[in-house]
Amino acid sequence: MNELQAILNAFAASQKNGETAFLATVVSTKGSTYRRRGAKMLITNAGQMVGMVSGGCLENDIYQHTRYSMPSGAPIVITYDTTADEDIVWGFGLGCNGAVQVLLEPLAPDNKFNPLTFIDQCFEQKHLGAIATIFGMEGEVNAKIGNRLMLNRDGNYTSNIADIDLKSAIMADAQTALQNQHNTVKKYQLSSGIVEAFIDIIHPPTPLIIFGASRDAVPVVKFAKALGWHVTVVDCRASDTTKLRFPLADQILLACRETLRQQLSVDENTVVVIMTHNYLDDLEILKMLLPSPVPYIGALGSKERTERLLRDLSKEEIFYTKDRENRLHAPVGIDIGSETPEEIAIAIIAEIQAVLANRSGGFLKNRQGSIHQPPSHQKPISNYQ
Repeated sequence: MNELQAILNAFAASQKNGETAFLATVVSTKGSTYRRRGAKMLITNAGQMVGMVSGGCLENDIYQHTRYSMPSGAPIVITYDTTADEDIVWGFGLGCNGAVQVLLEPLAPDNKFNPLTFIDQCFEQKHLGAIATIFGMEGEVNAKIGNRLMLNRDGNYTSNIADIDLKSAIMADAQTALQNQHNTVKKYQLSSGIVEAFIDIIHPPTPLIIFGASRDAVPVVKFAKALGWHVTVVDCRASDTTKLRFPLADQILLACRETLRQQLSVDENTVVVIMTHNYLDDLEILKMLLPSPVPYIGALGSKERTERLLRDLSKEEIFYTKDRENRLHAPVGIDIGSETPEEIAIAIIAEIQAVLANRSGGFLKNRQGSIHQPPSHQKPISNYQ
């Protein structure tokens, strides 16, 4: 389960228990910080905290703000500035040399502008979404901290931003951010002042399809579910394709290679790992996947086996183009010296994560620039062949 899903579950539980809940969101960062914009934490009046907005340094202070700094129930913005050397002694001891702004807001389940309700809908519908929230103002502007616009992939939106021109400008930026799949901070110059808004892009759980239900697929499912991905296991062997073997899988599909196209659909957001240990099955699966828009195809096996598969595919006029070369990862996984099924699973999941974030998967100490450079999420492939 990923952090955001855990927050959604905790919020649902808090409402059943009649507890008051608050959401803390990192809306702006400067310099070196532990978490990026968009990091979230749920706090209940019972003292439960789910998620993290720092390395553990700010969470207790934010909890105290829910108790003493919000008498009116209106959202507030808390600024933590650790750029001064004195902070190590007198402040929170972060030593990060960065600044963080956190939006803290009470949550009401019946409020149609509750961000967690919108996020839950994005997860349920498996669609991207954008939440634009005002967190900074200067002058006499017709807006409030916490006013927002929520936009889904289909273009439908809800908003409680009163200023029509401001809402139109934020809508345009939210549409761009949604298309680029990047969160961003924007400033808006109005005749009466300045407004600052954070546009957060909500990514639904990554859909992972694993072809093959052997025992070495079990840790792949386990680690993928730890990241909150939606996992489907596909195999033709009824004895192996069971909930008993894969209790964490979201879907288990019994299918043979001849009927895959009728039983399974993939799109530009799907990632796939092939580990059937059956050459003919792999060949048929690649026939379906290589011409598709799937951005990541990982295949277990040696380089020699992969080359043989590609030769056999070319005989059927399924050629290995540059685009397909970029999407096919065989042998699958990053090079961490894996031997055991668990080690191999870590290498596989790490490679998929690196591809989705447009990273190389190397050592952070060798990275040039910020380690928290915003990830470039895989965009849909529109011109596949």
